[in-house]
Amino acid sequence: MRAIIVNSPGGPEALTLTTVPDLVVGAYDIRLAVAAAGVNRADIVQRQGHYPSPADAPQWPGLEVSGLVIEVGEDVTRFGVGDRVCALLAGGGYATEAVVHEDLALLVPLSMDLIDAAALPEALATVWSNVFMSAELAPGETLLVHGGGSGIGTTAIQLARLMDARVAVTAGSAEKLAACASLGAQILINYHEQDFVAEINTATDGHGADVILDIMGGAYAARNIEAVAVNGRIMVLANQSGEPATFDPFRLMQKRARYWGTTLRSRPLAEKIAILRSLESAVWPWIASGEFRPVIDGRFSFASAADAHRRLEASTHVGKIVLVP
Repeated sequence: MRAIIVNSPGGPEALTLTTVPDLVVGAYDIRLAVAAAGVNRADIVQRQGHYPSPADAPQWPGLEVSGLVIEVGEDVTRFGVGDRVCALLAGGGYATEAVVHEDLALLVPLSMDLIDAAALPEALATVWSNVFMSAELAPGETLLVHGGGSGIGTTAIQLARLMDARVAVTAGSAEKLAACASLGAQILINYHEQDFVAEINTATDGHGADVILDIMGGAYAARNIEAVAVNGRIMVLANQSGEPATFDPFRLMQKRARYWGTTLRSRPLAEKIAILRSLESAVWPWIASGEFRPVIDGRFSFASAADAHRRLEASTHVGKIVLVP
């Protein structure tokens, strides 16, 4: 099989397409002929040498794929050869084949393009587990999404609107804000020109955001606490700012708010399975009906993987980027 590996940490040029040994299929595993692999910020950090795959996962990047089942383990009961699925991985998605535990895969509805389905697992699992399973965003509450034009952002907007919540977003351009508005975002904040704390408090008559989905981390910590509502929940997914978090704990206490950091890749298998079962029950009907669709910024060939990483790093994209073998 072919895979995109990182010979040594570095820039996008470190991505190398080569031949690697076939992966072993365990009793509860399925083997996929990969139709596409989603590209995520975690892949960039891994390429730079800071976020290696777990020891029991392939060492090349890729946290989500879609494809056709071409082999099943002896104890597999959920899928058969020929099924169209998408899957959440701990690593190894940038390859022509992927092996995954059957409970980390979901059937792709026939109404959906199989390549686009590669953009579903990571973003959906991240948003659903944080915003709805942990923060318990309720109908009528306000969700503030930092980086509304990202894959996480475009996913969060759609899910929150389908759950009858109000959505505020920050983004860095009028074009990205327009894209967010087209998905249902109602409060649009250009972080280059506006202070999101003032804007969210004005738009909510001083109430603040009930839930904040934050990819910036340290640089936004203190301001998020000013923007969050009393009894609000701040869900921190990443630290793209690269700065340590500095804030007054007493201010957090005054708000009776929660500042909550999470990851997905390192969670135990049982927790990941619980997230996917919840997605299957609550979100998959919206995917089958077309009410939810991943926003695809672009498709890149495996040979152009470096260009895909450059586009993601430049933050000029809207939605998800996928690699196609």
